[in-house]
Amino acid sequence: MSSKSRWAVFLISTPLVALVAIGGLLGASTEPPQRNDQNLVVFRDVLGLVIQNYVEPVDVDRVFEGAMRGLAEGMDSASAYLTPDEVRAIESTTPMPAADVGLVVTRQFYLRVVGVRDGSPAAKAGIQTGDYLRMIDGKPTRDMSAVTGTRLLRGAPGSKLAVTVIRGNPADPHQIELVRAVPTGGITTNTLPGGFARVRIVSFVPDAATLLKSTFDQLAKQKVTGAVIDLRGTADGDLETGLAAAKLFLKSGTVGIRAGRKTEKVTTTAGPGDGAVTMPVVLLVSNGTANAAEVFAAALSGNDRAELVGEPTAGIAARQRLVRLPGNYGLWMTYERYLTVDGAGPIHERGLRPTVGVEMPVIGFDELPPASDAPLTKATEVLKKAKGTGL
Repeated sequence: MSSKSRWAVFLISTPLVALVAIGGLLGASTEPPQRNDQNLVVFRDVLGLVIQNYVEPVDVDRVFEGAMRGLAEGMDSASAYLTPDEVRAIESTTPMPAADVGLVVTRQFYLRVVGVRDGSPAAKAGIQTGDYLRMIDGKPTRDMSAVTGTRLLRGAPGSKLAVTVIRGNPADPHQIELVRAVPTGGITTNTLPGGFARVRIVSFVPDAATLLKSTFDQLAKQKVTGAVIDLRGTADGDLETGLAAAKLFLKSGTVGIRAGRKTEKVTTTAGPGDGAVTMPVVLLVSNGTANAAEVFAAALSGNDRAELVGEPTAGIAARQRLVRLPGNYGLWMTYERYLTVDGAGPIHERGLRPTVGVEMPVIGFDELPPASDAPLTKATEVLKKAKGTGL
């Protein structure tokens, strides 16, 4: 009998004991919340009925894995039940391969694309925020965690990768071959009408705050009077990097808050030496604005330093860690979330709502992009008003 089969028998016979054991593994209280004992009885009964009465003999391991995946997915899109191979990959001391295809993914039925890095192989191939990856190199993503999908997308520079992409019609998947490349991040700028500039944050690399400070110093020398900071599809980078970048625009106040269920809130504030950038700014966001870009946007909008223009953001602003389970299985579990600066609620799974809503166009595989950038034009109009009010 496999370890998962033994676990199934254990769960069927002693559901409350199983809850206590799992609670201990997570470092949580072993006292079950209200109704959890009833839920475990239902789980025990369903599992027993399936094993004993299904129309044909069942693979207990497969049934159990499906139940565990459902449990993890019921928490949030970032949490996942991991196989021993996945646990070993996460715990490996071998560095991740240097190259990728420029995608940040989350889990939603399949793996869904959140962000696409400018100039990356994925961007050049026309992959967009909201696309679904049904297969990665022939491996179905239906039961694949985002953490495993992210690892599969990485590899040696120059290595090839095939992805099956769904956009709109599930019956019309597109097979795309990508060649992995070493990521290039940074910041780009271009001029806008009215003496303004567009500052495009391609990626929140570790030194993003320094690059952003240098960029705005240069814009000030060029007599630029306002900037649209473009965060559309910007989804990679450490969350704390986003807070460090936000301090450039805030002289005082709360920059960010992170909190776990059992830990005290950790509040990041602006103080002496912060707020070096005083130029009026507007933030252009989309469904692909996530992680560092999202906490950056929350800090500026929450302190009335900048308005948000565009679409609701992705709602991906949390930290995960690995919890080891018996049989070398694991739980990749969210343990901390970032909150809005007023502490009213989490950014994670909710996202930020723009002050001025503008829908981003969805471009078909065989369509040319629009001749003009309507969301950027709207953001420029909002910036002009903001400059007039001294925002």
